[in-house]
Amino acid sequence: MGTNTTETTLDVREIEGPPFGEITAALERLEDGRQLRLIASFEPVPLYEVLEERGFAFETDQRSENEWHVLIDRR
Repeated sequence: MGTNTTETTLDVREIEGPPFGEITAALERLEDGRQLRLIASFEPVPLYEVLEERGFAFETDQRSENEWHVLIDRR
């Protein structure tokens, strides 16, 4: 499987404290046609409402007990 050049990855498992600031900064930098892959150690349910309010579409995939991937793009 090749590398997706339209995708940026943000792994918040390595961020100390609440990662919301880093997530919103990454979303603000997200250009049309690009996607953000968010990797977290839990399902980031509180983020879903924020994404919907800001006009983002997302798809969540649980990879393991402590690994969730959320693929985010602009609608």
